[in-house]
Amino acid sequence: MRFSVDAHAIGCQLTGNEVYVRNLLSAFACVDDRSEFIAYVSTPEAAGAVPRRFRQRRVSRDPFVRLGFDLPRWLRRDRPDLLHVQYTAPLACPTPVVVSVHDVSFVDYPEYFTAGRAAQLRLTVRRTVERAARVLTGSEFSRREISRAYGLDGSKIAVIPNAAAPLFRRLGHEDAVAWVWRRFQVPSPFILTVGDLQARKNQAGLIHAFAELAGAYPQLHHHLVLAGKESWHGEAVRKAAARSGVAERIHFAGFVSDEELLQLYNACQFFVFPSFYEGFGLPVLEAMACERPVACSDSSAILEVADAAAILFDPHSTEQMVRAMADLALDSELRARMGRLGLQRAAQFSWRRTAEKTLRVYYEVALAGAQVPREQWAPVPVPKR
Repeated sequence: MRFSVDAHAIGCQLTGNEVYVRNLLSAFACVDDRSEFIAYVSTPEAAGAVPRRFRQRRVSRDPFVRLGFDLPRWLRRDRPDLLHVQYTAPLACPTPVVVSVHDVSFVDYPEYFTAGRAAQLRLTVRRTVERAARVLTGSEFSRREISRAYGLDGSKIAVIPNAAAPLFRRLGHEDAVAWVWRRFQVPSPFILTVGDLQARKNQAGLIHAFAELAGAYPQLHHHLVLAGKESWHGEAVRKAAARSGVAERIHFAGFVSDEELLQLYNACQFFVFPSFYEGFGLPVLEAMACERPVACSDSSAILEVADAAAILFDPHSTEQMVRAMADLALDSELRARMGRLGLQRAAQFSWRRTAEKTLRVYYEVALAGAQVPREQWAPVPVPKR
């Protein structure tokens, strides 16, 4: 079989989309050594992230050129058995499409996007989903939302959870604290949150709660670190910090590499994820894999991912957010217990299992497209080393 993957996100700081495709390709190399894989990439940096035996094709970073010209041209030349994309397929696609749709926030919450971006996603994702052979998503929450938004039969949507990358693991806390001080000049103890500066990530709400925490518990000397790249909403988040009254204790780390993020997770006293809406909520698992206690929203797919291994709060409630942070800041035994629970929860997910389930969908789609009788390919074995 020959499988092609649109991997243009690698090296483009597209955060969740990049993490997804990079880890998926790496896991494919571990579980399938018979199939041929082709990765369509956009940056020189992608070369080191794609497994060596996979072929690479260069496509433009410009989405209009990539989707309108580059991908159709390569697909006609490569003749793969399918193309796997995230959200949007090329305009002219001569091969079956598998599409990963991580969430449909642009349908229900267009205010989280620029007007142009929301309109573009509503148009192109609908077109892609309707013509795709299968739709992949990371949570039951997202499956329900995709089915509702596009009127799809549930059998067309496969729920395949993501996982924390193997990189994210326990390190020595004091060593990580020292590393973070050298790199970011952030003193300990600190609270960490991770995510692009977007309205749906609710960083402004977290800043307000942190200011109330500082006022209500003067014995606490915690700092707050926000790790995530700038976006159109970034100015509003920075203004919230400037008006908070504790601006000197709030730090913006900007976009960070995985290696920097590993150190930040291990150095923080606990992790807070106050997002209003997520299709999965991968930072929750990453923090748990580093045995960091987690407090997070009880909304969307985050509750499904965290299960009982996190302190939950209503992201619209400043009072609940303050209480969750205070409980973790003041109670070392609670922190230790939640760290252990989180580590156990993170271990229930793996990119290897994600890759195996994704490959099963690939084989089903490819063999069905080849008009092989169903009884000859179901269930489809996944080749392994």
